[in-house]
Amino acid sequence: MQLVVDSLTGNVRRFAQAVAQAAGGLTVQGVQEARPQEPYLLLTYTFGQGEVPASTQAFLRRHSSGLCGVVSSGSYHWGANFARAGALIAAEYRVPLVAQINKSGTAADREQVLTWLRAAAAPLPHPQRTPTWTPGLN
Repeated sequence: MQLVVDSLTGNVRRFAQAVAQAAGGLTVQGVQEARPQEPYLLLTYTFGQGEVPASTQAFLRRHSSGLCGVVSSGSYHWGANFARAGALIAAEYRVPLVAQINKSGTAADREQVLTWLRAAAAPLPHPQRTPTWTPGLN
């Protein structure tokens, strides 16, 4: 699964990159250059008084068929409009609202998204782990 990002301040992009790395190297592309050929998770910010950014709307008009879920970012100080763009997208396109994160999210937010990705997508690549040598009985 691919991660498609719309980030105004860099918070959403940082979050997506952290998720991609933790998932073993998923592809992260911005809405300006993304041409998804596979299912994708959209990560976007919330604009103004809880609106979907125009750039996200334009991307979805062209590429909504691969949309599998949405993560939205915002700031808690917006109260009821906190990360509202995700709820609006989820309702309009009938996909899960995977997470609403404050700014660039937390480790718990990343784990929530990773759990969803593992459940919703084809098996994710597992990070290469170097075997740990332990002395054994000979």
